[in-house]
Amino acid sequence: MKARHLQRWSMIHRWSSLVCTLFLLLLCLTGLPLVFEQEISHWLDPPASAPSTLANLDGIVATSRSRYPGEAVIAAFFDDDRNELVVRMTPTLDSPSDRIHRLRFDAASGSLLGDDPNDVPKVSRTLLLIRHLHTDLVMRLPGELFLAVMAVAFLTSVVSGVVLYAPFARNLAFGTVRRDRSPRVRWLDRHNLWGIVLAAWMVLVGATGLMNELSVPLFSLWQRNDVVAMLKHQRPPEGRGEVAWIPPQQAYDVVRHALPGMQLLSIAFPDAAAGTPNQYVLWMHGDTTWTSRLFEPVLVDVRDGRLIGAVPMPWYLRALELSRPLHFGDYGGMPLKLLWAALDIGTIAVLVSGLYLWVGKRRRVVKTGQA
Repeated sequence: MKARHLQRWSMIHRWSSLVCTLFLLLLCLTGLPLVFEQEISHWLDPPASAPSTLANLDGIVATSRSRYPGEAVIAAFFDDDRNELVVRMTPTLDSPSDRIHRLRFDAASGSLLGDDPNDVPKVSRTLLLIRHLHTDLVMRLPGELFLAVMAVAFLTSVVSGVVLYAPFARNLAFGTVRRDRSPRVRWLDRHNLWGIVLAAWMVLVGATGLMNELSVPLFSLWQRNDVVAMLKHQRPPEGRGEVAWIPPQQAYDVVRHALPGMQLLSIAFPDAAAGTPNQYVLWMHGDTTWTSRLFEPVLVDVRDGRLIGAVPMPWYLRALELSRPLHFGDYGGMPLKLLWAALDIGTIAVLVSGLYLWVGKRRRVVKTGQA
């Protein structure tokens, strides 16, 4: 590599790393407990036993409406970590988030467990805060988009580091740490060694993290285009309100009969703003470790219970689905989680050593300038 090209790549590596290092440290530190989120939650707050069959959805929705008459049911979803069914209600579809009610039911018996949005176990609230810090810096979409930019900077840093490694290590055996040199040189050797060993994993986690940060705009794009296009040939709405709607349990039974190998994740009630004014949208997933992370949205007409069909998900949403388990490494049991945790700690070492090298270089420049 020519000297000017080497200098250019070095500058790209330095500044892309500096831009994202502090945020990447935060993501690595918050990502570590999230790898073991399920184990921590179950250990500190054991959930109810898993139900063999879900409680009747009609009874749960009726109980919810009796507690808040006149309010609209937005959705019901199955929390498989807690073995609970959660119903979300709101006075109007455009109500702010602090007006939304969240009612928790036992998934097996259908008994009401709580209807306070803040009625969440302390450990779950803590893990939820950590998850929000990890995914959006507690800023929702703006935070997600900002972290997407940081993910691009991180990937740029890793790729440029790999490009620089070959000319740096051409006269050194792989894994060499020059212990007879200055502390800075020893740290540089460790930084380069750890970086090249972890490069493939860091690219994987950075790319899947980038996909996750773009989930909201990607799902919005799919819903506004593909779902609306699929429904434009359906017969127009007939009247308003929920009087003629089939009950949600019937919609679930229709889908369960058509897709016997799938399990319910959530059921979204008709929403004109989302492009589904006369359809239940049931999100289903598989029943194995891997297929449980692959979702299938199925539409059922609320007026006659007719199965409209599954909405084909485009490649970018399939890529997003696959990125979620790959990002957290939670699809291969405890051995894979331990490996992911070790690689996460290794990445922290790469980031801290890189920051140490930059600070040391800046101090040396300042001293030289003063001299």
